[in-house]
Amino acid sequence: MDKFAVAGVEVSADVLVVACDNGQQRSSEFPNTATGHQQLLRFLRKHSPQVRVCLESTGLYGLDAALLLHAQPGVEIMVANPRSVRHFAQAMMRRSKTDPLDAALLAEYARRMPFQPWQPPSLAGRQLCALARAIHQITESHTMQKNRLHAASATATTPRIVLRELERSLAQQQRSMQRLTQEALRHIDSDPQLQQRFRLLLSFPGIAQTSALQLLGELVLLAPDFTVRQWVAYAGLDPRQYTSGKSVEKKVRISKVGNRHLRRALFMPALVAVRRHPGFHAYYQQLLAQGKLKMVALVAAMRKLLHGIYGVFHSLQPFDADKLFPLRSPIQSKTAIAQNIAC
Repeated sequence: MDKFAVAGVEVSADVLVVACDNGQQRSSEFPNTATGHQQLLRFLRKHSPQVRVCLESTGLYGLDAALLLHAQPGVEIMVANPRSVRHFAQAMMRRSKTDPLDAALLAEYARRMPFQPWQPPSLAGRQLCALARAIHQITESHTMQKNRLHAASATATTPRIVLRELERSLAQQQRSMQRLTQEALRHIDSDPQLQQRFRLLLSFPGIAQTSALQLLGELVLLAPDFTVRQWVAYAGLDPRQYTSGKSVEKKVRISKVGNRHLRRALFMPALVAVRRHPGFHAYYQQLLAQGKLKMVALVAAMRKLLHGIYGVFHSLQPFDADKLFPLRSPIQSKTAIAQNIAC
């Protein structure tokens, strides 16, 4: 670690603020453009030939800079979870918040915390993710617009022009969704690995074309060497326990410290599966019989579905209910379910 300098980069839409510490702290800021990214690289190179850079996960604003730095020899980059950084700042008793202070905090985070090098997803994966999220955003907007039209149509006092504009907006959104979906399917067809994984997803109960696009768009972001536990943690479906002494013990909940898009994409397929598929339905009913709330049981089914997807992606075999729900005695089944909930 001694041979590496550390640097923190605070990302915003327009500016990159960097703090570099190689024994003497220096800071600067650069525009968040292709030229600014090159300037940032020269700044880091000037102060140390080997540097570990930490920045927060801020969506697309920092992606191009992270990709450039990742491709450089002697530069390692970590993309930290914003919640982890926030808790680190609280532990460091930081009371003020400015971009230069945040950059210095990220440099300190890179120095003190275990450094986990970032593995960028493939270009094909990033493009598919962008298409899938755009489809979902327009779908949500389309649903809200339909509700507005329904409410506006409920009274004769609404001017006809308002109804026409809402109808026109709905038609345009529908065409946009169709174009994006066609482009996403063409994108999948052009990549053999994406095509294979898309077909494997369609073999699951509760997963049709739309859900498969949403799931694949998020799962392609995962590193290929992730374990199934890391998949669960990435989705924020891992349990969060809260106990203190003998008097404080809250209910176990999922952490939600993960990809909310993946959790959203798992929800409807799991809901359909527990209603229509015998294995998922029996699993869900057993949890309800043990006194679990309906939402708790459904979240467990989401996690079970994610385990199944992990299995078929690594075996390259279609969904097999006998592997996900092997026949066991009632006692063994209860033990297995309890262990799965604890995972």
